Amino acid sequence: MNEQKARAALALVGLKGAELLPPSELSCGQKRMVEIARALALEPRLLLMDEPASGLNDSETERLAELILRISALGVTVLLVEHDMRLVMGLADHVVVMHHGEKIADGTPDVIRKDSDVISAYLGLEHAAA
Repeated sequence: MNEQKARAALALVGLKGAELLPPSELSCGQKRMVEIARALALEPRLLLMDEPASGLNDSETERLAELILRISALGVTVLLVEHDMRLVMGLADHVVVMHHGEKIADGTPDVIRKDSDVISAYLGLEHAAA
């Protein structure tokens, strides 16, 4: 990876000039963006993101969602492992739901939202009855 690619990746994630800052001066959200920039600088075709919203506040999560859409628009396939269902349902074309290591649902966000197994596993039986 060269310096030009690294700077371009930082700019893509909204951190142009951050290469001059010590890591201790970066927020949790900025550190997460640096992690993503580092991966993008390698020009992947597939980017696996494991819990990227973990520890982020609402505004940082919104910026993350915008970034994931920009990454996807560049032609990079994004495989997202995430518990923030609002983020997942707002971004995903296809969702696979796992519960205790087993796949319980597979489909579009609209299909997943209505799936009784997903509702029971993640929202509770009383919600499913309502």
